[in-house]
Amino acid sequence: QVQLVESGGGLVQPGGSLKLSCAASGRIFAIYAMEWYRQAPGKQRELVATSTRDGNTNYEESVRGRFTISRDNAKNTVYLQMNSLKPEDTAVYYCYADIQKTDWSKMDYWGKGTLVTVSS
Repeated sequence: QVQLVESGGGLVQPGGSLKLSCAASGRIFAIYAMEWYRQAPGKQRELVATSTRDGNTNYEESVRGRFTISRDNAKNTVYLQMNSLKPEDTAVYYCYADIQKTDWSKMDYWGKGTLVTVSS
């Protein structure tokens, strides 16, 4: 059994910062891509940031320069540091991971999401 658990969401004022965490646990052999998605009310889920196992990163245009994705492979954890937050960043943020389990099977896993609200 593998699960992803996000934490760190909350209410922040415009211009503020938050750091999200997502920890994977279970019978994990290796984790490949780890990503953050978000879904705002009435909108489709969108990819925010990607981190590959070898350290490459990529960002959605609207967050580039403000958000930073990082990971600790020893802890099976990915982070999203969000700075200069804007009201339009308000959304439920979801963690995704491409995981190979100890039985060699490979699957996509999602967390349940953490709500980020940017408002004064």
